[in-house]
Amino acid sequence: MTSPLLAPAYGERSLSDVVPGVAVALGAERPGESGLVLPDAAGYVIFLVDGMGEMLLRRHARLAPFLSSLAGSHGTAGVPSTTATSLTSLGTGLVPGRHGLVGYTARIPGSDRLINHLSWDNGVDPVAWQPHQTAFGRLAAAGVQVTVVNRREFEGSGLTVAGQRGAAFVGANKVGERIAGVVEASGRSPSLTYVYDGDLDWIGHRHGVDSPQWRQQLAAVDRMAEQMRDALPATVRMLVVADHGMVDSPPQRRIELDDEPALRDGIALLGGEARFRHLYCRAGAAADVQAAWRERLGDRASVHTRDEVVEAGWLGAVEEQVLPRLGDVMVACHDDTAIVSTRDFPLENQLVGLHGSLTEDEMRIPLLLA
Repeated sequence: MTSPLLAPAYGERSLSDVVPGVAVALGAERPGESGLVLPDAAGYVIFLVDGMGEMLLRRHARLAPFLSSLAGSHGTAGVPSTTATSLTSLGTGLVPGRHGLVGYTARIPGSDRLINHLSWDNGVDPVAWQPHQTAFGRLAAAGVQVTVVNRREFEGSGLTVAGQRGAAFVGANKVGERIAGVVEASGRSPSLTYVYDGDLDWIGHRHGVDSPQWRQQLAAVDRMAEQMRDALPATVRMLVVADHGMVDSPPQRRIELDDEPALRDGIALLGGEARFRHLYCRAGAAADVQAAWRERLGDRASVHTRDEVVEAGWLGAVEEQVLPRLGDVMVACHDDTAIVSTRDFPLENQLVGLHGSLTEDEMRIPLLLA
């Protein structure tokens, strides 16, 4: 498989390597499979800024002088480069093919329904869906004070239980509450505190990353990061990361499936998201679906069968129970192309900024030490 896409750096500098790297730096675990080496410290704060891709931060460095001054480098998201997949990779220390949250939406095996991994599905037990012990839980069991600081409504959600169980939860909706929660949680040693901010992603989706609203929000994130660092003791290190980047997709670059019924031939269920589609095909139709989509999309997307994607390692090692959650055919968009269906996903076509594919803008994430 060759394409203008960036492969995930599993085992080296991907989101699934972050907490294992922190565990070693805290002295709680011996060096293992993660190639991410971090300085020793009594405590770590992982500050995850949703949607703050490394390429975006580089382009707007003057708007984020504190973050841009920090030492560090870049890593990658997993595949697809989307929030539910990425947050679960970070919290579990597992690649997507193992933790099984393989997109914004994915088929519930044995059904004709999709699970939305952000809002979840009351009929799906998050512990059964993601049965592995989390990296957060493993550290807590080893005596590390592990705390998640996040919005109150996320406590006990399916996504939180699947990817972050085992950590104490502190509800904090406002910036001041978050910083105070992080400082208090970091008072014990050894400690790992995870804090999440989703406002930059929200702004990017609604206004685009090439908007004054997004630029102002990036400046606000920079101030928050500096304020948090100033409030922490010197014995605690702060690691700033993102879950993915984002690209703006203008209307003329979108393929509306509702206007192209031929592209639905052989498809029983449409999943994934606009930048990374899972196509669940009727029996025996996958080859024809792949051929039709390749002909229509040309160099605007990479169109591969499930077997090709697994062999390429896009999701890392894929466990047996995860395989039927993957599309029989998967479509990773290039450049600023998006594949939308207003009928199936009415919200998506209202968004300006999108993510999910393997372009550099979406995949590259900052790994910044403060």
